Amino acid sequence: MQTLKLVAVSAGLSSPSSTRLLADRLLQAARYRLAEQEYAVDVQAVELRDLAVDIAKNFVTGFPSAALQEAIDTVTGADGVIAVTPVFTASYSGLFKSFFDLIDPAALTGTPVLLGATGGTARHSLVLDHAMRPLFAYLRALVVPTAVYAASEDWGSGGDEYTDGLPARITRAGQEFADTVAARPARNGGDDDLVPFEQQWADLRLD
Repeated sequence: MQTLKLVAVSAGLSSPSSTRLLADRLLQAARYRLAEQEYAVDVQAVELRDLAVDIAKNFVTGFPSAALQEAIDTVTGADGVIAVTPVFTASYSGLFKSFFDLIDPAALTGTPVLLGATGGTARHSLVLDHAMRPLFAYLRALVVPTAVYAASEDWGSGGDEYTDGLPARITRAGQEFADTVAARPARNGGDDDLVPFEQQWADLRLD
């Protein structure tokens, strides 16, 4: 059975955190979908709140701590990433941006990413498209179409005839993300079908 590695990055500052809760719900929805398709799923969570001091020191010294490097390696080695931030001043948090500033611009190339954000009012929901999508487009990640914004009033809401409630949006986004992850080769898969460049060059006929 193929194992897929999913990582949820949460930039929530409080404990408990609605940002972490949204990340966990999205991760759970994706995990259920992949289990239905008979994939084994390895899930991990990266709490940026616990790495705030390490992230700041990295910018000053240029060297990551062991814990920060482990978090970076966990994210860049994942088959799919769920990235969730609280909204501050109509954009992602500084902690969220600072962490992804430390990731090599090519390290997430082609990696499926599901975006999520939390805020006190629904008026900040455009942060998903105006701030977060451009960030991950720069990182060349494969951002799935459906993203989830959760305002304070969304928790416990079932929606109405015009708008899906938060649980329905989480399920739809998680399934879409899972299908995208499943459609791509796992990073921990074998390399049997890969032909080294030197062999390709040697086999190339230049006549």
